[in-house]
Amino acid sequence: MILRRPNFFQSPLRYFSPIPLSIFYSHPFSSSTDNQSLHQNIETVFRIITTSSSSTDMKHSLESSRVFLSNELIDGVLKRVRFSHGNPLQALEFFNYTAKRRGFYHTSFSVDTMLYILGRSRKFDKIWDVLLDVKFKDPSLISLRTVMVVLGRIAKVCSVRQTVESFRKFKKFVPEFDVTCFNALLRTLCQEKSMMDARNVYHGLKSMFRPNLQTFNILLSGWKSSEEAEGFFDEMIEMGVKPDVVSYNCLVDVYCKNREMDKAFKVVGKMRDEDIPADVITYTSIIGGLGLVGQPDKARNILKEMKEYGCYPDVAAYNATIRNFCIAKRLHEAFDLLDEMVNKGLSPNATTYNLFFRIFFWSNDLQSAWNLYRRMMDTGCLPNTQSCLFLVRLFKKYEKEEMALELWNDMIQKGFGSYILVSEELFDLLCDLGKLIEAESCFLQMVDKGHKPSYTSFKRIKVLMELANKHEALQNLSKKMDDIFWIKKMPPLEQ
Repeated sequence: MILRRPNFFQSPLRYFSPIPLSIFYSHPFSSSTDNQSLHQNIETVFRIITTSSSSTDMKHSLESSRVFLSNELIDGVLKRVRFSHGNPLQALEFFNYTAKRRGFYHTSFSVDTMLYILGRSRKFDKIWDVLLDVKFKDPSLISLRTVMVVLGRIAKVCSVRQTVESFRKFKKFVPEFDVTCFNALLRTLCQEKSMMDARNVYHGLKSMFRPNLQTFNILLSGWKSSEEAEGFFDEMIEMGVKPDVVSYNCLVDVYCKNREMDKAFKVVGKMRDEDIPADVITYTSIIGGLGLVGQPDKARNILKEMKEYGCYPDVAAYNATIRNFCIAKRLHEAFDLLDEMVNKGLSPNATTYNLFFRIFFWSNDLQSAWNLYRRMMDTGCLPNTQSCLFLVRLFKKYEKEEMALELWNDMIQKGFGSYILVSEELFDLLCDLGKLIEAESCFLQMVDKGHKPSYTSFKRIKVLMELANKHEALQNLSKKMDDIFWIKKMPPLEQ
């Protein structure tokens, strides 16, 4: 088989966002002209708080800048700190400084972003200080999302016991310490620890909270073992909690992943008997399961069958079907499905194209990969990091620096993909070919975008520059690297 076996199809986890932090990625700002001005002010304030040598210096610089510290601007600055992995104590100093202004209240976005920054840096004692201050000033800012942000960061680096202890602390902070908070804890454990840990905590704390439908759906959605999923499903029924389509989809999903297709079809039949219509996620799981047992044609027929029941395929359902044909090395049928998607008014996404890129990568088919990339860009679908890595590694293998530079320029102009990961491969290619001017240009483009190249890449370019006696250019690059790392490693502000 050409493809590795990861998750072959979408699971019922589509019902649950991994951690409801989407607001961190798409926080709404104002319209076009205001947006530009806001962005400039965000950069100004960001530079002030990251370059100030002391708390007093930061306050004076902020006052001198005459930038109005609105909620929108503060949200943007903290978001900037978060994505640049800035110094958490500098960010906290700024957060506290703005909070002390008379009549000012932070947004829930700012609070949660600040807590995330502190949690990522393991400043857990500071997290509770912030929560105490927020509770005193405006307890309504502490939401269920806040609980998940804090528990998610703690669970990532601490033990299950410490995570549960932190969960108990929230009893003093949230208005209602109820089953919704309990569900937040279980979801965090499912994501950051293991299903066994989540199960043990569930049994240990369920007497304090009456489990509801969401509790069981969270636990059901993570099991890889059919027996474990069946056990929770039976307990759910015994407690008088009526399963919904999500509950049944969790069972279908686990059966499909374990290639127990007979059981999966029985569950679908039971859903129909109970007047619970199967949805697109049900059918996507079935399609993926049929692919696992080597029946791509039968899976394709599911696309037609689901329409008869008033359920229409989405992009994920088509992706699962395409994946089956890619695994079977039947690319002609896979491309037919891609065209069918478009004809049905569906827009293929980066995941769709990556199914083909993976095939072309492992078969060393550079021209087909390049043609697909051009088709992708022509349709307005931007590649993701995985797409870019498949492509740049092929370019490197065939020493096609023109193609690699075209991809890189598209990334710079349109803002897709990971500059850091792709640049590693790109700089290797350019340095191997002695393309020093191009490597220097890409390096500077990356730095101007606010991303730091790796020291490995920098050292390769440095060696070539020394050999070419480009001392002035090397000094410029060295200064850029020093500036970036200086900002990253700034000492905490003086208290």
